[in-house]
Parts: sequence; C-alpha cells; structure tokens
Amino acid sequence: MSSRLAHTWRRSLQLRVVTSTLTLSLIVMFVLGVVLTSQITDRLLEVKIDAATEEMDRSRALVEGQLAGADDSGSLAVRLDGAAAILTSRGSDGGQDAGVAGTFDPVLIVPGDGPRAPTSSGPADQIPQNLRAFVQNGQIAYQFATVADPDGYTGPALIMGSPTDSDISTLELYLVFPLGGEERTLALVRGTLLVGAVVLLVLLAAISMIVARQVVLPIRSASRIAVRFADGRLKERMPVRGEDDMARLAMSFNEMAESLSRQITQLEEYGNLQKRFTSDVSHELRTPLTTVRMAADLIHDGSDELDPVLKRSSELLVAELDRFESLLNDLLEISRHDAGVAELASERLDLRMCARAAVSTVRHLARETATELIVDLPDESVEADVDPRRVERILRNLLANAIDHGEGKPILLRLRADDAAAAFVVRDQGVGLRPGEEKLVFNRFWRSDPSRVRRSGGTGLGLAISVEDANLHNGKLEAWGEPGRGASFRLTLPRERGRKVGRSPLPLVPSAAKAVQGKPPPGDDTPERPSTGEIPTGPASTPSEGAST
Repeated sequence: MSSRLAHTWRRSLQLRVVTSTLTLSLIVMFVLGVVLTSQITDRLLEVKIDAATEEMDRSRALVEGQLAGADDSGSLAVRLDGAAAILTSRGSDGGQDAGVAGTFDPVLIVPGDGPRAPTSSGPADQIPQNLRAFVQNGQIAYQFATVADPDGYTGPALIMGSPTDSDISTLELYLVFPLGGEERTLALVRGTLLVGAVVLLVLLAAISMIVARQVVLPIRSASRIAVRFADGRLKERMPVRGEDDMARLAMSFNEMAESLSRQITQLEEYGNLQKRFTSDVSHELRTPLTTVRMAADLIHDGSDELDPVLKRSSELLVAELDRFESLLNDLLEISRHDAGVAELASERLDLRMCARAAVSTVRHLARETATELIVDLPDESVEADVDPRRVERILRNLLANAIDHGEGKPILLRLRADDAAAAFVVRDQGVGLRPGEEKLVFNRFWRSDPSRVRRSGGTGLGLAISVEDANLHNGKLEAWGEPGRGASFRLTLPRERGRKVGRSPLPLVPSAAKAVQGKPPPGDDTPERPSTGEIPTGPASTPSEGAST
C-alpha cells in the first residue's frame, strides 16, 4: 500500500499541488487560530480583571460600612457572616453592576492572633496561600485558580483579594469569580474557528484542484502527444486555446514537432536513398568484378611464364581483388539486413564446430603476428539451433579484430553454455577501449585509431554485420574494454530458435588476472588450463578442444 501511494505521489503533479496547498493552508490556519484564540482569551480576562477590580472596590466599601455600623456585642463570626450575606445578596441580585463582573462568592478571613483562632466566612479553603500572603502585606492582588463550588461548579476562577480598613484590622476580603461564562465563550470561538477552518480547507481543496487541473491537463496532453510523436506518429500536434502561457507552450511544442518531423522525414529519405544506393552499387559491381576476377585468375595462372615484374603485379592484382570482393560481400550483406530480407538458415549443430572453423580461417593472421590463440571449449558437445555461416562469421570477425588490436599478446576464445543459452567470449590484452567506445565499436566504418594498420584487411563493416547476425538469432553481442587491459567481446545465443536470451553463461568483464603464454586467463567458472588437459604448444599448432593455435 505504501509503495502504491509513493508511486501515485511521484506520478501525479495534481496530487502534489493539492496536498502541498492544503498542508500549507492548514499550517497557516492553525497559527492564525492559535493567535486569535490567544488574543480573545487575553481580552476576555482583561475585561474580567477590570470588572473584578471595580467590584472589589465597591464590595470593600460595603463591608467596611457594614462592619462600622454593626453591633460590636456579637461574636466575630456573626459579624463576618452578616457582612458576607450582604455581599452575597448583592451579587445574586442580577443588577447591572453585578452583571459586569458576573456572579461571585465573597470570603472574609480574620487570621488567628495569639489565643484567638482564625475566623472566616465563606469557602476560605479555596483561597491560595500565596495570594493571602500578598493581601496580608497590604496589597490588592488576584490569582487564577481551580475551585470546587459546593453548588456544583468546578473549574477555573478569578480570585481577587484585598485588605480592609475597618475596626477588624486584620480582616481580609476575597471575591471568587467563576470563569464558566468565559470558558463557554472561548469554546464557542474555538468551535467557530474549527468549523470555518474545515469549510475553508474544503474550498481550498476544490480551488487548488481546479487551478492544478488547468495547469496539469495541458501538460498531460503534451506528454501523451510527445509519446505518440516518439512512436512515429509525426502528425500529432497540441491544440492551441487562447493566448496564455499554456497556449504559447502549445505553439512552441507544435513548432518543435513540425521541425523535427521535417528533419526526420529528410533523414529517412536520405537513409533510404543511401541504402538503395549501396544495394544498387553493390549489385552493379558484382558483374564487372566477376569478369575482372576471371581475367585476373587467367593472368595469375600463367604468371610463371611472365617476367618477375609482371608476375608480382598479377599477385598484387589478385590480392586486391580478394579485398574488393570481401568489401563487396559485406556491402551486400549490410544491404540485405537494411532491407529486412536477411534470412536465418538455422540447423541443429555443435557450436564447437563453428569455433574450430573460425579459428582455422584466422590461423595465418595469428602466425604473421606471432599471436597465440587459446581455445577453451567444453569436453561435451554444445548443440544449438543456429546458422553456422553467420556464427562462424561473427567469431571470425571478433578474432580478426582481436588480432589487429592484441599487440601480439595471447587471445582467448572461450565457449560455455547452460540450459537456455550458449556464450562465446573473445578476450585480448591489447590497447583496449576508452570509456564509451564499447558502443561505438559496432558502428559502421568506425575506427578507434584511424592510423592503425589492419592486418586482417578488414572493411570496417565486420562488427556491424556481426551485431546484425546476432540480432537475427535473438542473441546479443556486447563489448567491454579498458585502456591497457584489452577488450572483451561476448556473443550470447539462445540454444533453441525463437527464444530470447536472458542471463549469459559467461561474464563480460574479465577478472583482473592476465593470461600467460600457453594458459587461458582464469575466469569465474573455468580452470586455468584447457578443459582437456592438453598444454598449448604455441601460435602455429592445430586448433583443437582445449588447445591453442
């Protein structure tokens, strides 16, 4: 569930905009509600304190007058109860003055003095001691506290205390003002703010969705059109509505699409023309080449009767015709792949036969460069449905390329297979490839170093044709290389026709160990010596399983 939500969050711009808007709005409303509630609370308490102060002044005067006119013959408790009764009846009258500060409970306290015990009237136990300390020092003070009224009220209250100027010198007067009304007012304010916040959030959600939709819909439309445009539907365009930023975006997108469409069309026409030209020229050259080949063969057959200069010329002519015929064959093969008419003549055979045939065709190149070819083949046959001519050509191109760039160091040809696929690896320890060249190496006529001499007489199309042959088998041809460590090419083929390859039986990147003369480079899944146990004898030996040539 969390992964699905995360996926939706990443994909939906509208969801992110609405959520961000609501989150920020909620934070702003929360801060605003706290500030407003605090301001209203402070104002209510300020009004309450002012009204309580005025009420205290009137009550103190009333108590002082009551005690001054009362009969001194009564006990102190009776006199205090009488004064408190006057204040209580006055606070419960509901008059205008009582309504400003609200109802209150009077408390009269006379502290103990020597043998005299403390005397009080009203709920004296609700008066905080620290407040009494201020009053006993002759100060008028107030304090907020929680009280429990015997009549049923329990909650916060404002307690106002004041000393009195009467014949009872230590008399303390306290008025307890319950804050139930103020609490109800604050609860009403909080409820109103909460309802307003909920309504405002709903409205903001609707507004943000509408605004985000106005922005997201054109973007989604542009994305869909861009995907269809990338799929080859070059006539797709964005609708232009109005003159706002989205309309200008649509106009710019359409102009870009129109320009790309023209360029793609031109490139396709140029590519088709180039392919047709290559195919036509290749076929047209076939007839004159055959004629020249026949004439050159006749001259070469009678070269023993010619003088040395003409004999050498005939040999050069035949050699160059061989190169020209090889180039022409490669061009014809490329043109067949481009035209999509290349056919796969597959048959069930042992892939080791293809490896032996490829090694035999490049044996003379290995001798000329004193390069040792290490052939590491399994003891058991590796059968697969392949086109032997194409697989042999791929391996021949890879081996010739390794000889050209191997600088005379040992070259490894290794074959391994599993139940689903078989893989060849051709590994050299020559100049290697720079970063990024592992992709460029399969381009037509691409050369890492144009000044380098091709000993194999290649045309620059060998690796490009090899990739096409591998794709025709539903296989893969991959390259790896590092400067100074050489290069590694891996051909992976499915063992049954029609299947696609997955994991390759051989690694593409070799281990750090280097090959030594007469031994294959150690791999992740192969021994250091050939599988048959025979020791390679050098670059001029006959290729066989587990032996080098």
